[in-house]
Amino acid sequence: MSKAENVVRYYVLCNKLKDVIRTGWKNWNVKRERLESVAEHIYGVQMLAIAIQSEYKYDVDIMKVIFMLAIHELEEITIGDLTQFQITKEDKVIMGHQAVSNILDGLLNKEQIMNLVVEFDERKSKEALFAHYCDKLECDIQSKLYDEEGCVDLNDQDGNETLNDSRVQELLKTGKSWSDMWLTFGQNVYNYDKNFTEISNYVKDNNISELRKK
Repeated sequence: MSKAENVVRYYVLCNKLKDVIRTGWKNWNVKRERLESVAEHIYGVQMLAIAIQSEYKYDVDIMKVIFMLAIHELEEITIGDLTQFQITKEDKVIMGHQAVSNILDGLLNKEQIMNLVVEFDERKSKEALFAHYCDKLECDIQSKLYDEEGCVDLNDQDGNETLNDSRVQELLKTGKSWSDMWLTFGQNVYNYDKNFTEISNYVKDNNISELRKK
């Protein structure tokens, strides 16, 4: 293939993520005319990373983080948006890396980009861990925005297999809102540092939709 064809092929494949709706919102029967796509999540988590690094002065290479977040969902072009309740982390990594390798075929920087995908998944570098925290927190913040719009009815969840997860069952017993459940889940499962926990708690304790008006 020519360089031009490689560029357009990669762009066209990535363009598909504009039409891949985030699985979690479909599983929880979020009632909204337009639901978030994977491409929109990628944008959202990059913007969140920029703001968090700015305000909390993390010692990370923010440009590397942004690049990492730009490509961290490439696998979903072919394997779809699989949640942690549908597939093990280990199986997803194996499937995901093969999918990304195929997607990057032809690009001269394939090895460099692939290495960043692997680094993100291993979560050993400070940039990868920071990006991972941002990725998870962004989803929980989006759940709060949907909750404040009244998009989720916990009594209308026929067919939602996520409800069978024991961790979800325990959180639902607390009687908190849907988004409170996910924000608490994030704090319990992802081992946030104090800054990410502070942001998560702020989201839990405030009507964040009001901030759109400021």
